[in-house]
Amino acid sequence: MSLETQERPKVAKGKRPYFFDDPSVDKVLAIVMALTGEVSVLRDRLDTHEKLAADKIWPTAENVESFELTEEVENERDGRRSAYLGRVMRIITEELERLKRDASAG
Repeated sequence: MSLETQERPKVAKGKRPYFFDDPSVDKVLAIVMALTGEVSVLRDRLDTHEKLAADKIWPTAENVESFELTEEVENERDGRRSAYLGRVMRIITEELERLKRDASAG
């Protein structure tokens, strides 16, 4: 591949937004969210393997990649992801709720 045709990685421009007083907290949160995404993808792939096994289909890379989601399976996965994210984000969600209560009471 020549240098002219090689794609450069995309890099965000501008300052990174920070949501917490300590930028380190934002960095740790970004790491946790990246790992959360990876675990979610792994769980979906495991679910695909389980569904293929239940149908007695060998879980080759091709069979896993060509697995077609039904609406039922997609809804099941969406529900699982939502519950998973709720557990991962519980502390932040509770803190936001507390801040909202304090702001409306004050």
